[in-house]
Amino acid sequence: MSQQVIVLDKVELTRLMKHYEQNEIVRNAPGVVFAAKLHDTAITVYKSGKVLFQGAGSSREASGWSQAGLTSPTAKIQANSKGDSLPSGLANLSVVGSDETGTGDFFGPVTVAACFVSKKQIELVKELGVKDSKQLTDDWMRQIAPDLKETLLHSVLTLKNDKYNEVQERGWSQGKIKALLHNQALKLVLRKMGDEKPEYILIDQFAERGIYYNHLKAAPEIVRENVLFSTKAEGLHVAVAAASIIARVAFLEEMDRLSSLTGFQLPKGAGPKVDEAAARILLSQGENTLKSLSKWHFANREKAMKIAARKKK
Repeated sequence: MSQQVIVLDKVELTRLMKHYEQNEIVRNAPGVVFAAKLHDTAITVYKSGKVLFQGAGSSREASGWSQAGLTSPTAKIQANSKGDSLPSGLANLSVVGSDETGTGDFFGPVTVAACFVSKKQIELVKELGVKDSKQLTDDWMRQIAPDLKETLLHSVLTLKNDKYNEVQERGWSQGKIKALLHNQALKLVLRKMGDEKPEYILIDQFAERGIYYNHLKAAPEIVRENVLFSTKAEGLHVAVAAASIIARVAFLEEMDRLSSLTGFQLPKGAGPKVDEAAARILLSQGENTLKSLSKWHFANREKAMKIAARKKK
């Protein structure tokens, strides 16, 4: 269950409780001074001043207070799972966001994108159709990505399968691969910005901060200033959502190219349909071709080989 926590002073708590009073419910748990239930969010206020939002709408409700200017300048929105404490009103600040896709797919590349969205561009980006990319279809993302790339300072990197397999066989983990790609994409966007600086950099979190920077310890240039990490960051700022869309479309375009080489549409993910498609390639085009299209260390390789062996009999 998605959870968010904000910390408010007494005046702000009073405002919050007044706001949700029509949705008030009784909760007799220790330390609870107020509780409310919306259709997709449970809200619990504690004596300590913390407010817990739980459910699908938790990010919306928590960020809504900061967007309305009802939180204090020092109030924090905290991800209750992995991630940093985030500044109040982050959704309305000038941010560089980064995200990746393709890491769970047997076929196709890993793609990472970073985007800068200034305060003045936030509403425009929303008008262009950006929201949490998990709510968007591939077709819709293909439609809006060109406008996003035309409008926003961005960088997108595509690590194709041959290179992915090469570095993976040298001992690089997916975590290291992603960290290096994120760092590079962020560097490129910051260079395009020149003297302009974002208020924050928000990375969709795939590793703890210490692990992320450990992966980068040998990199000649590491982006560190004002960097924040949070899971589900595409729902926290449109910069990450835009980056997610651009990265996804880059992944889809490479999948289109690879599919044209095989003569059929390659399936996404790593399920049984992928195993069958990989076996088909093994039988028709051989192991070297399959390796050039895939992340070779995935378990799908062995499954495909077994399917192909059965079909040969």
